[in-house]
Amino acid sequence: MLPILLILNPLSDQSLQRIAQNFQITYAPTAETRRAAIANHADGIQAVLTIGSIGLHADEIAALPKLELICALGAGFENIDVAAARERGITVSNGAGTNDACVADHAMGLLLATVRGIPQLGVALHQGIWRDALPLPPSVSGKRLGIIGLGTIGKQIARRAAGFDMTIGYHNRSVRGDVPFAYFASVLELAQWADFLVVATPGGAGTRHMVNCSVLDALGPQGFIVNIARGSVIDTAALALALREGRVAGAGLDVYESEPLPPAELLDLPNAVLTPHVAGWSPESVAETVRLFLENAGRHFSGQAVLTPV
Repeated sequence: MLPILLILNPLSDQSLQRIAQNFQITYAPTAETRRAAIANHADGIQAVLTIGSIGLHADEIAALPKLELICALGAGFENIDVAAARERGITVSNGAGTNDACVADHAMGLLLATVRGIPQLGVALHQGIWRDALPLPPSVSGKRLGIIGLGTIGKQIARRAAGFDMTIGYHNRSVRGDVPFAYFASVLELAQWADFLVVATPGGAGTRHMVNCSVLDALGPQGFIVNIARGSVIDTAALALALREGRVAGAGLDVYESEPLPPAELLDLPNAVLTPHVAGWSPESVAETVRLFLENAGRHFSGQAVLTPV
């Protein structure tokens, strides 16, 4: 008999069909169906598939007596109670490495769009405004890029930035010995040095509002910031005020504290380029996340170690 899998995150029909070849699926992508699934199927669920922003809480883990595997579809797992899982001996894995390239591509796209003002220039053209009546947008090449969080995605962003002849600095929990970039001991010091900041650090309590008013002021009125990590890393109210007052030149954001609701404070700002948390989404990356999940799950249920344990 196939193991019973509870899926908490939205998935396409194609992905669900692929997973259904290996599992009996209980699909619960909304808060209401999630509560009902745990209440009605608790005694049978052996595995849970979720994502970092949706997670799996300690009380839910406690309510699933047969649970032995929790998988995050992407790299993030900040809202999975890993400690509660470990107390029960439950294996936790994530999708590390599956969508790094896609996220890095999107980060560079947001940076280019924000610094060059590409969405705003398109609007101006449709309004009949020619370039002579518009301010000159800054160049991207040759500038200083500060990366907050030089993990696998941060390193991919750095590789792309090198193609623009950018000088790269970073802040990380510790110095990396495998990169030639300048290390900054604090986000504030990195912001003071950089022309552009890209946020690529994990979410969670440890990084909440890491980018605050002081960091934004250090980045300055010619500075731009991009966030493809988690919305909680940036203080949204502080960012909105800095953008309105011209204390920061622009922001390109794919993630928000308000998710899944749009960031109301930012919607009317002409110097903010916003996308709906799609940086890691492409046909290729989604297929790869599902493939890795199935491989991890297959290994676990055959008595082997998962490839990407948390």
